[in-house]
Amino acid sequence: MIIFKNYIFVALFGLFAFVNISCQVKKIEDKANVVITKEVTGPMPFSDLQNKGGWVLNEVLSDEFEGTEIDTTRWFVEGLNDRYYIWKGRAPSQFVPHNVTVNNGKLKLRTAWEPDYKFVNESYGDGNMGSSKYGVYKDGSAMPVTTAGVLTHKRFLYGYMEVKSKVGNAAITGAFWAIGHEQELDVYELMGNPKNKKGNIREDSYLATAHDWSPPAQRPTKIFNHVENLEYRTADDFHVYGAEWGVDYLKLFIDGKMIRHFTQDQLGTSFVLNNPMEIWLDSEIFFWLGLPHKEELPVDFEIEYMRVWQKPTDNLLAEDAAFYGFEGPILFEENGRPLTLLPESSVPDDYQKFWTIDEGSAKYLSIAYGDYHKGVNSLKFAGFSKTESLEVAKAVAMAPEGSLKLEAGEYTISAKVWLDQGVIADKISVVLQDPELKVSFTDLRKLPRRTWVTVETKISRKVASGKKDAMAIEINKADLPKTRAAKLFIDDIAVKAVK
Repeated sequence: MIIFKNYIFVALFGLFAFVNISCQVKKIEDKANVVITKEVTGPMPFSDLQNKGGWVLNEVLSDEFEGTEIDTTRWFVEGLNDRYYIWKGRAPSQFVPHNVTVNNGKLKLRTAWEPDYKFVNESYGDGNMGSSKYGVYKDGSAMPVTTAGVLTHKRFLYGYMEVKSKVGNAAITGAFWAIGHEQELDVYELMGNPKNKKGNIREDSYLATAHDWSPPAQRPTKIFNHVENLEYRTADDFHVYGAEWGVDYLKLFIDGKMIRHFTQDQLGTSFVLNNPMEIWLDSEIFFWLGLPHKEELPVDFEIEYMRVWQKPTDNLLAEDAAFYGFEGPILFEENGRPLTLLPESSVPDDYQKFWTIDEGSAKYLSIAYGDYHKGVNSLKFAGFSKTESLEVAKAVAMAPEGSLKLEAGEYTISAKVWLDQGVIADKISVVLQDPELKVSFTDLRKLPRRTWVTVETKISRKVASGKKDAMAIEINKADLPKTRAAKLFIDDIAVKAVK
């Protein structure tokens, strides 16, 4: 690819990205599930300044870093009030909150040499570097390097994320990355001045990687990476880095130019970017690229802005589409994220909850990996043979209590289904719990087989969802043949308001 050599030209385009651009009218869903008309204005992705993609800025996640301190309602600061999420940094360096500052319209994440800092008496290690104590090099010599890290409190599913940034001129990384359930996307890892000039990150290169953290989460976890040779040093000036993340693709951008396009068709079930992710900005030590020298420090990883855009949709379950596509948990972000939550964790808690299938139903219903309309999973009804019949009155998959929030009104519920050859269930029922309302996808036996088809039904809610509202998917014994029931799959449940 061609990187702009004329930095003035890049700077002018960067300024243009800040200008409020008035675009065509879009329909956007508000929190009350009412379709409103709103003129889309504000900064646009650097790769799409005319907003041909119809992007809308996610103002909850995005930050212009104005003011004099980090917005802790938006960002979790590693080490603030002695609270750390997942880890304390890549040893021997340690995240410390006093290295996080906001001034002159920039977030600055400092890396410093602090021999008087009281490092935690702990070690951290991974498969690439072995283990090291914080503040101490592997040979026992002092390495009192402090760094910084912040991450968003909120997660998001699909969209365009972008930063304008410059890394510090030392052997320390600047990273723009994201993690979610069983997945990680490193939009970039850059290093201003690595000691190992032949490593996988140079002062004039860019590294992007994705990792699969599904159990067993053992290295190597990398599913793809991309190294881009640049015509500039990443510590010399600000540049714009972005990633467009869709249902079945990922596009990487530098200064508005696409440098790589990954698709699920290329990666198959290795395409694990199917669940909501939180965004991280941090600096780390990489042993294999050399350690920073005392004389190099302090340096700052500087970020002018971090923005997230998404596209409007009329699917009222879009925020939780991964859950209703059977990819992972539904998030109760209002309850707070556990500090020990790891990407590979499938343990339900107050923050993340999963579909539940009782013991009697589990013989027939399961989350199926590798059979899907989108993502990598679906809900499978296994069927049964000529010598069997359903041993329960109904097979049920239940969403968590309180996971459904619908206003009173008229709606359509749809799903994708795949039906095997043979005598199939005649209907699949959906039961809303509070207030209780049962509807069904009917006449399944008339549908095409061995292909994904859309089924749809209408519902009318006289009152809004109660506190315990949730969705249950039922396959009833009365709707099945007595023997030889064919298997089926369900995916991508959606709810839309009837206009």
